[in-house]
Amino acid sequence: MFVTVLLLLVALSAQGGHSEETEEAQRPGHVSVIIVGATGDLAKKYLWQGFFQLYVNQVSSGNTFFFHGGGLSPADKGTPVLFEALKAVSCSKDVSQERCAVLKDQFLRLSQYRQLKTLEDYQELAKHIEQQLQEEGMTEAGRLFYLSVPAFAYADIAEKINSSCRPTSGAWLRVVLEKPFGHDFRSAQLLASHLGNSLKDEEMYRIDHYLGKQVVSKILPFRIENREFLDPIWNKHYIERIEIVVKETLDVTGRIPFYDQYGVIRDVLQNHLTEIMTLLTMKLPKNVSSNEEVLQNKLQIFSSLLPLAKNQAVIGQYQAYKSEVQQELNKTKDHVSLTPTFAAVLAHIDETQYEGVPILLTSGKMLDERVGYARVLFKNDMFCLQKHNGIHCKPKQIVFYFGHGDLQYPAILVSKNLFKPTLIDGDWKEVTEHTDVSVLGLSVSDYYVQTPTEQREAYAELISHILAGRKNSFISTENLLASWSLWTPLLSSLASSFPRIYPGGVDNGGLLDVRLKGRDISYNSEVVIISPDQVGGTSANNYQVMQGKFRSADMVSAWAEELVERLAVDIQEAAEAAVRESGVFHLALSGGSTPLALFHRLVLHHFSFPWRDTHVWMVDERCVPLTELESNFHSMNEHLLQHVRIPYYNIHPMPVQLNQRLCVEEDRGALQYEKELSKWVNGSSFHFVLLGVGYDGHTASLFPGSKVNEHGERLVALTESPVKPHQRMSLTFNAINRAHRVALLVMGKGKHELITQLSRVKDNLDKYPVTGVKPDPGTLIWYIDYDALLG
Repeated sequence: MFVTVLLLLVALSAQGGHSEETEEAQRPGHVSVIIVGATGDLAKKYLWQGFFQLYVNQVSSGNTFFFHGGGLSPADKGTPVLFEALKAVSCSKDVSQERCAVLKDQFLRLSQYRQLKTLEDYQELAKHIEQQLQEEGMTEAGRLFYLSVPAFAYADIAEKINSSCRPTSGAWLRVVLEKPFGHDFRSAQLLASHLGNSLKDEEMYRIDHYLGKQVVSKILPFRIENREFLDPIWNKHYIERIEIVVKETLDVTGRIPFYDQYGVIRDVLQNHLTEIMTLLTMKLPKNVSSNEEVLQNKLQIFSSLLPLAKNQAVIGQYQAYKSEVQQELNKTKDHVSLTPTFAAVLAHIDETQYEGVPILLTSGKMLDERVGYARVLFKNDMFCLQKHNGIHCKPKQIVFYFGHGDLQYPAILVSKNLFKPTLIDGDWKEVTEHTDVSVLGLSVSDYYVQTPTEQREAYAELISHILAGRKNSFISTENLLASWSLWTPLLSSLASSFPRIYPGGVDNGGLLDVRLKGRDISYNSEVVIISPDQVGGTSANNYQVMQGKFRSADMVSAWAEELVERLAVDIQEAAEAAVRESGVFHLALSGGSTPLALFHRLVLHHFSFPWRDTHVWMVDERCVPLTELESNFHSMNEHLLQHVRIPYYNIHPMPVQLNQRLCVEEDRGALQYEKELSKWVNGSSFHFVLLGVGYDGHTASLFPGSKVNEHGERLVALTESPVKPHQRMSLTFNAINRAHRVALLVMGKGKHELITQLSRVKDNLDKYPVTGVKPDPGTLIWYIDYDALLG
């Protein structure tokens, strides 16, 4: 069959005008495409059409293909479902019906369903591919796995691919992953670590289909082509605000089991809208095709974004959502979900270029229209005394219009009172004949309008990029973790907040309109009164901050936001007392994602904190360069230190990198930090130590089974973690227990089981190292949120 297909490809190539065939083209590279989850909704709606479009476009390229549709069902059940999906694929308008029929027939012949469930199934797949290559005498170009499956299955499938399906002889491997890429920073970090055990970063293609939308993919080229006009005005002196909006009219019926765990912020803002924000605000790369340069410029924006706190967001939920949850999740009528279906978040970039420029990210379900756009609204310094409708008095704006809405097609619109943009490339055209349509307050005739000559589907675009190995339209591990690092504290602060209930559609009226005031955002209208049946009676929000005892030590409990507020106040009071008494405050902070919400609270609300008299120390550090995202110091600097006025010589990172190597015992980095601590801190006794607790009961970087009680009189030691990166540097219990005050911060439902265990067990340093935290004569206080305490 393969020989027949090859002859057909050559014939079709000749029809397309490619009459001369090189030897290389006649012995083309072979690509095996494997879609795991091949009969799911995404595959049937987008993926098979996208791969068919790839096949059509590659007919004359010299590549040959075979398409494997993988699923959990056995072949006799999966095959009919797959071929029903394959019959639905279609050609673009420029392909004749006759040629399309031939291409579809060959595409079906080159496609096959396989059960992919066990390791043996993947081993059989690899044997089949190798046998095909050998029988047909093909040179293998590569293997493309598209994982259209739930994220919890990624690590297991990646391990099977790594152990049994890797190509040989220099052929490439590319594995495509669909969002969600984690639920928060910690889960994303764990998923990245697990995938990293099986796949190289360059082999992973995390897909965000918004980056395949034609208008989104042209944001950077548009900025570059028009930099003569844009460079002078792309700054705080001219930009009034930036809006990135995705509105949907549909509800989430049928998706509730997924959606209720994620909500609109995780589903849309953390990924799609955040990526668009970086494209609009990042420094322009010298080479837009350079994946590394584009990534570094994006990361620079992430490092400059101010922390997002609760007062930078408003959330809502459409009225019917409650009953949909009760029905699809089989919940009782008094069950209440706090999952937002609408959110508006206000971001700011702490750079001179964008200082004070509000960036509004908004998305929601059950709104009045389906539309997506990014608008850069410029300040208008014109005053028109009489002709108020004159072109110069109208809004000055650039709109990147993703599609749908009144305009109905993707376009880049520049108001005529700004400048006439350069046409991007031959794939785009200028629209000169306009319908009577208004876009964001302006008639479309008041814009210069550019649109693609041919509209292409986002997945088809990205699939072609995957084959070409173009990674700048995909999400790298660094990019992913930087985004979650921004959004996780906000999500934590909103976890127990009640969303505003809205009816849906045009009936929303002005209910979801927002007001921007400085760095804060709020609903424009007064608080909506919610009936008892909507909230399910008395809510847990009625709990205030409570004090009690836990493991014989003091305990403070509250919802996450109130708990962080209380801890921030307690730290500032301790700081002020220490400065009054001794002129200095020594604060030791742990790493991980738990303290991020605290850092943001200190930055945004504690302006009188005595930072000039504060020395910040590290409780622990991963043995990675301090510039890497995994570094605890990097995270602390991004979320706290660079936003407060603390002298640089008051900051004490752990010396994990000496002599151009990491955490080598002979370099005596731990001893160096111990000496520094002894020099600066009176009696080596910190005024305040902030610790977290891991799911396994570790604290600082003192892990179960690591003989933490053998450090003796040492204040700092090198330790081993069970997860990557394994090597750590950590304060010992000897250092921690000398502190005047130690705070143990525990948050999230995921910690409930651990808290329950700790409430029952006696001290056991080998199994639960945190039980070794016993400051003497200092004070230990547990700060535990209600999610961790009550589950």
